[in-house]
Amino acid sequence: MSEPAFPDHEYLTVKELAELLRLKERKIYDLAASGQVPCSRATGKLLFPAGEIRAWIEGATSGGVEAAAPATPRPPILLGSHDPLLDWAVRQSQCGLASFYDGSRDGVERFARGEGMAAGLHIHDAASDSWNIPAVREMAGGLNAVLLGFATRRRGLVFRAGESTPKDLDDLQGLRLVPRQAGSGTDTLLRGLAAKAGLDLSGVMQAEVARTEDDAVEAVRRGEGDVAFGLEAVARNYGLEFAPVVEEQFALLVDRKAWFEPQMQALMRFLSSPEFAARAESYGGYDIAACGTVLWNA
Repeated sequence: MSEPAFPDHEYLTVKELAELLRLKERKIYDLAASGQVPCSRATGKLLFPAGEIRAWIEGATSGGVEAAAPATPRPPILLGSHDPLLDWAVRQSQCGLASFYDGSRDGVERFARGEGMAAGLHIHDAASDSWNIPAVREMAGGLNAVLLGFATRRRGLVFRAGESTPKDLDDLQGLRLVPRQAGSGTDTLLRGLAAKAGLDLSGVMQAEVARTEDDAVEAVRRGEGDVAFGLEAVARNYGLEFAPVVEEQFALLVDRKAWFEPQMQALMRFLSSPEFAARAESYGGYDIAACGTVLWNA
């Protein structure tokens, strides 16, 4: 059988490289994601510079492909923004994922460095009035990843009954706000909405920074702050009042190769279960109709 001819054009497609190396296209995507093969995403499409591919093949041993050192596998960690329903699903599914929550942007940055299999995020882009996709394109567009819908969540002002009754952001003046960390999706959204409403947040009294949704609402319950920009589901869980402000989109950025790992597969199976749907309904403030829907492909 004759060997496949080396293409005479400048860039190879995934299909062409797979035929040249006698590999499945899935293996080509894995090689590109791990950095083992020269590739370019300048056009938004995965392409392979022919000259560099030829030099890579000629310089390798044992046939050129399997000689490359295996990429360091991503650890089974869920990064990014804290979501109480997702946190519950990770535990209840017994999928084996650990978690490190410290905000949406922190999660995407860590994901880009290979520190986890997936990252949760809810980053609003004020310029396009859209969610998550602009941030992912900017911060992780060169990775072999996919963005999946998780839930639409109601966010607003959380406060104690019988005291102040804020209804919108203008009512924050004179109250102690429990802030979230800089770079979190909540902080980004609040600052954007405040700017649009002409509210100067520097003039609003602030309590100690809370790093998760639960911490922010718990601080209000304990009286350490008067109001938090939190989730309806968490407010209900702590028996606090809630005034809706906005509906936001929470999504999961998942590494394509890690998608096939048992931890991610177990979690995704659970997210399509009746048990998960029932818990989302009981929490309140969630719409999971688009859970698992592909929103963006690298």
